[in-house]
Amino acid sequence: MPSENSNQNFKFNIMKFDPANSIQDLLQLGEYGDVNPSVTDSATYTFKQAKTMLDTFKGEAEGCFLYSRHWNPSNKYLADAMAAMEGTQAAWVTASGMAAITCAILQICSAGDHIVSSRTTYGGTFAFFENYLPKLNIQVTMVDVTDLKKVEAAIQDNTKIIYTETMTNPLLQVSDIPALAKIAKKRGLKLIVDNTFTPMMVAPTQLGADITVYSLTKFVNGKNDCVAGAICADQDFINSLIDVNNGTAMLLGPVLDPFRSSSILKNLHTLHIRMQQHSRNALYLAKRLTEIGIKVNYPGLENHPGHNLLKSMMNPDFGFGGMLSFDAGSADKAAELMESMEMEGVGYLAVSLGYFKTLFSNSGKSTSSEVPEDKQKEMGLAEGLIRFSVGLDNDIERTFAKMEKCIRKAGLV
Repeated sequence: MPSENSNQNFKFNIMKFDPANSIQDLLQLGEYGDVNPSVTDSATYTFKQAKTMLDTFKGEAEGCFLYSRHWNPSNKYLADAMAAMEGTQAAWVTASGMAAITCAILQICSAGDHIVSSRTTYGGTFAFFENYLPKLNIQVTMVDVTDLKKVEAAIQDNTKIIYTETMTNPLLQVSDIPALAKIAKKRGLKLIVDNTFTPMMVAPTQLGADITVYSLTKFVNGKNDCVAGAICADQDFINSLIDVNNGTAMLLGPVLDPFRSSSILKNLHTLHIRMQQHSRNALYLAKRLTEIGIKVNYPGLENHPGHNLLKSMMNPDFGFGGMLSFDAGSADKAAELMESMEMEGVGYLAVSLGYFKTLFSNSGKSTSSEVPEDKQKEMGLAEGLIRFSVGLDNDIERTFAKMEKCIRKAGLV
């Protein structure tokens, strides 16, 4: 069940906010009336008056562009669309999901500061917290984010951020965003939520989060043909990110190529349809796998510990998402099964997610390999865990038949 501090105060926002409608209502045209906004293939921009250039440097000239590390029209179109999807005042797009995460965190934290984070998180994020931030004298305490008492107990006088993922990678735990937001606001902290697994389904800022970060590489783009990220927040925070003197998004240079921005923007307009299909297929597989005796970890199943919580936070139009997992028993058995499934045509043995084909990998040996084995065990990450990003298969019954054949061949049932 949702915790006592759950989202009762946020139900109005959830019911009123529809990310698909927000994107549908965007009017973004090219300068010649193009129904797709033009791609701005330019590093620099000319000015008729020198004063306008100076005002643009200061951030005081509305609608002007100076240099594409600062702003590019194509990137701004995508950023505006991401802000619309999240219901935030503004957004910024980056060259990767990790760029979005690191820029957001380093904009808030300085030497001597502290972060409380979910202990189950994307491997790259874990490595950044565990190995890189200590070089800057920024400390991170990792806790079971589903235990709110542990979250609150970990907060120190120098804590600046609570960091989590809506649905944690790879264990698919569900974060109680309204409750975490309440703790953050009470203690004067920023709540940052990585919503990569759950676009459209959940809008963290509508539930009280301060900042939402994304790897656009995954579900949002949906084609695995580029790497990109986004930061969605209020205007003041985005302005701080792009400040020419102190902004991490400006000074660290995580610039997204405008051609990629244009491509992602077009794909964003089909995200609502794709998320519905990902969710339908994942729920079908989860139920059928359960029927043959596989213990499946999928938040759409009623026996999942976070089922009711996610149900209370999500937009029901988009289902419970396209991610599921189960334990094959050992790393060797996981490898055997994955190789068999790839040969059988279930999908690809590959990292990443949100693709139109099903992707699967052994988390402890791939996307969570940055986490030491002792800490994997501590957080409950089994060595045989296989994470699935379920694709857009039209005949999901056929896909299940192939999976079942491989599972039985591997002796899992």
